[in-house]
Amino acid sequence: MDKPVLVILAAGMGSRYGGLKQMEGVDDEGHRIIDFSIYDAKRAGFEKVVFIIKKEMEKDFVECVGNPISRHMEVEYVFQELDDVPEGFVIPEGRVKPWGTCHAIEMCKDCVKGPFMVINADDYYGKDGYALMYKFLTETKDDDSCYAMVSYELGKTLTEKGSVTRGVCNIGSDGYLSHVVEQKNLIKTADGAAYLLEDGVTYQSIDVSTPVSMNMWGFKPGLFDHFGKALDLFFKEKVAENPLKSESLIPTEVDVLIKAGKVRVKVLTSTNRWFGVTYKEDKQFVTDGLMALKAAGEYPRKLWE
Repeated sequence: MDKPVLVILAAGMGSRYGGLKQMEGVDDEGHRIIDFSIYDAKRAGFEKVVFIIKKEMEKDFVECVGNPISRHMEVEYVFQELDDVPEGFVIPEGRVKPWGTCHAIEMCKDCVKGPFMVINADDYYGKDGYALMYKFLTETKDDDSCYAMVSYELGKTLTEKGSVTRGVCNIGSDGYLSHVVEQKNLIKTADGAAYLLEDGVTYQSIDVSTPVSMNMWGFKPGLFDHFGKALDLFFKEKVAENPLKSESLIPTEVDVLIKAGKVRVKVLTSTNRWFGVTYKEDKQFVTDGLMALKAAGEYPRKLWE
């Protein structure tokens, strides 16, 4: 079986951030978050990276990100486009939002033939998650129904600049994921964290130590068949319910597979601090955090030297 591959979700429009946040430097040397992620993946053992991008951003992305990385990793690109839909499906008028992360992953089915790890382009996860995931994918390569997820403490993933969405997890006594739900409108509070209830007014507190998913997953190639079926149902039913904003999301579909008994998801726990740029105002926090890690010797001043 092929060695584990790193797949990076980089087609997002960065609507709340106000631009293509994947392209912006976050330290004095101009490295992007994605550069740190790939550096950590490389030293964990990954040798190939697949970028999922939009066709319209190909030229800039390849020049700024892909070409420099290609000197150290094998690089491949796949494209997530709005018109990549089942035959006969009519795209709703006014729809501009991508179809979600499951749709993005399905774009990789022709180029990823072995175990693979999935991450977001705009999240810094810390080096531990990559080492844990590479070890897991290597040791379980022959078990096509055994997946993994790296969890983080909720309190280490919040921003003071606004609300976020996180995959809130329930973990069984055996260390496997029993349930994950996409919780929107999570905020940092003076004494912890809370999320907005469906009434749109009331906030419910939530423990900051709650494990959450940050879209750091380990999958096997059988996932493409599962997600293909999920997407068929999504386009037939879910889009009709919310034509302009419905999305097929990884945590939601993985939860369905767990409940159906089709897969098991081992939870790998990271103690690293997460950094991300959901909002433009988050950038300085990310810069300070990464510069501190470099000062502590976690990274060289210039990556790859």
